[in-house]
Amino acid sequence: MANNSVIKYRCRSIVRGIASGEAVLSKEPMCFYLCDPDTGMVIEENHPLFGKSIAGKVLVLQSGKGSSVVQVDGLYQLMSKKNLPAAIIAREIEPVLVSAAVVVNVVLVDKMEKDPFEVIQDGDYVEVDANREIVTVNKKK
Repeated sequence: MANNSVIKYRCRSIVRGIASGEAVLSKEPMCFYLCDPDTGMVIEENHPLFGKSIAGKVLVLQSGKGSSVVQVDGLYQLMSKKNLPAAIIAREIEPVLVSAAVVVNVVLVDKMEKDPFEVIQDGDYVEVDANREIVTVNKKK
């Protein structure tokens, strides 16, 4: 990386919009039903994000997991309590995650030109512009 602390990457837009926030990463698939809607905290024991909030964060995920019913319900409950992630960057996209994100209108992208787990770290400030298909990473100091 050059001396720049801000880098832009191309991506593919799935659910359009613009959102930004602190990055939180999970190399494990995630089921949103296993998040506390009141806090946005991940309550799935043994998950790498257990005890961490995804509310208002840019969530960098391996993929989703679980049936469409639990994914949609989990995201809907988070939305109803205003604790959705600001945006989701998926390394691997699957139809259940796509349909759930569409229902709650959370910004969703995939196919970053670089592996998101190699160029984004927990705590980086990330802007996801799914309209222009650009992810901007502001490296934490």
